[in-house]
Amino acid sequence: MSNVMLKVDDLHVAYGQSEALHGISFEGRANETIAIMGRNGMGKTTLFKALMGVLPTKSGQVTVAGNDVTRDESFRRVAKGIAYVPQGRMIFPTLSVEENIQTGLENSRDRTVPEEIYALFPVLFDMKRRKGGNLSGGQQQQLAIARALVTNPKVLLLDEPTEGIQPSIIKDIAKALNEIRKMKGITIVVSEQVLSFAMDVADRLFVIEGGRLVHETARAHTDESRIKAYLSV
Repeated sequence: MSNVMLKVDDLHVAYGQSEALHGISFEGRANETIAIMGRNGMGKTTLFKALMGVLPTKSGQVTVAGNDVTRDESFRRVAKGIAYVPQGRMIFPTLSVEENIQTGLENSRDRTVPEEIYALFPVLFDMKRRKGGNLSGGQQQQLAIARALVTNPKVLLLDEPTEGIQPSIIKDIAKALNEIRKMKGITIVVSEQVLSFAMDVADRLFVIEGGRLVHETARAHTDESRIKAYLSV
C-alpha cells in the first residue's frame, strides 16, 4: 500500500493559447505538509485551481490516493478526497459560522459539526451563531479550513492561507494545521509567500517560478536566504 496521497505528473495547464504551467511534477505523502512558495503571478493559484478541477488540464495526470482525477469535475474530486481553501477564503458572509461549516457536510447523512472541528478551532465554537461576514480575516480563514475539513479529505489544499492575517493568528493557523495533519494523517499542500509560516508547517518546500518548479528542499536542509531570493522581486 503506497502512502502517496497526491501525485502530480507532468502537469501542463493553459489559459487559451498561453501555457501557464509547464510540466509540474511532485507528490505528497500521507501525514506530510508541502509548501509551494513563489511570488505573485508565478503559478501558485493556477496550480491549485488545476488540482481542484477549476481549470482544465492540457496534459499530465493528477491522482488522489491512487485514483486518477485528471478529468474529473471539482465536485467529483471532493468526493475522491480533495478539499480546497481558496485564496480570499470565500466563506458565506450571511450564513452563521455553524451554517458555513455545514455547507461542507452537504453529502453526509449527518449535518452535525464534529466535535473535533471545534476542538481545533475553539474560536469558531464560541462564535458559531455569528454571521461569517462579521468575523475577522483570521477567523474567516479558520472557518474556511474547518469547512474543508468536514469533507474528510485525504488531501487539503490551502491557497495563500496567511494573506492579510495578523502574525498572532498566523501562529494559531500553523498550530492547527500541524494538529490536523497528525490527527488525520492527511497530505496538506499550502501555497505561501511567508517563509516563516512555511517553515512552521512544511516538511518539504518547493519554489514555483514562471509556471515551473525550480527548487525543492526538505525543511531541515532549507537555505532560507536562497528561498528569500526567489521571493523577492
